[in-house]
Amino acid sequence: MAQAVSNDTFHLYDLRVEVICPPGERILCGAKKGDHFTLQGEMLYLPVGQGFSIYSLGAVLPLLAAKQRVTHANDWMSTDAEIACPDPNCKSRLRIVRTGLRTFSHAEVTVVPLSSNSSEI
Repeated sequence: MAQAVSNDTFHLYDLRVEVICPPGERILCGAKKGDHFTLQGEMLYLPVGQGFSIYSLGAVLPLLAAKQRVTHANDWMSTDAEIACPDPNCKSRLRIVRTGLRTFSHAEVTVVPLSSNSSEI
């Protein structure tokens, strides 16, 4: 029988994904200087009235869950933060910035119980 786990908390970084538009370059993805979205836990937030290209979102989305996790200082995920626009003719980039650390409870985000050996997974 599995033992109850007394501390079921874990940490995720809040993220801000900012559009970087090099001055004087033609931007083809519809982005404008200052465009961004934030990610808090699993929730993505856009400023009121601002859109975001689904193609640009598709380029950055696979990296967000990894960027939210605490990583080793030598891991490239800790240091690399810019993603190229998926349009090879567009010079914009997307910068992922860790903005804060948030604590979550396992029991509040899933119905799958922790077992005493869950740290081995």
